[in-house]
Amino acid sequence: MKAKDSVRMSTLRMLISSLRNKENEKKKTLAEGDVLEVIQAEAKRRKEAMEEYSKAQRPDLASKEEAEWNILAVYLPQPLSEAELKALVHSAVQSTGAKAPQDMGRVMSVVMPQIKGRADGKQAQQLVKEFLS
Repeated sequence: MKAKDSVRMSTLRMLISSLRNKENEKKKTLAEGDVLEVIQAEAKRRKEAMEEYSKAQRPDLASKEEAEWNILAVYLPQPLSEAELKALVHSAVQSTGAKAPQDMGRVMSVVMPQIKGRADGKQAQQLVKEFLS
């Protein structure tokens, strides 16, 4: 507030409001995992809005959403690199003994808890398809 960073201030206020709403919804204090889910949801909203504003030729609004996303990204866990994700998927395929695309559900059930919040599920799904085909 003293630095007069209005974007950071409004973004953090929005985040605190979302956290309070989630607490009221659950009627209990949020655990760390719940807080992370709220931050991820808000970051995802910003990213989607940024893409939509870019498609609509509104760079002013897209840059505002990008600034808010950059602020929220500081509070997210470090994302997995492509190599780390491939290694996780490969070990999950081996541990489940999956051999065919029909075994994709078993592999994804092992992979998703490990990558939660650190990688995109679609990207992991694509890698699992590649390993199983």
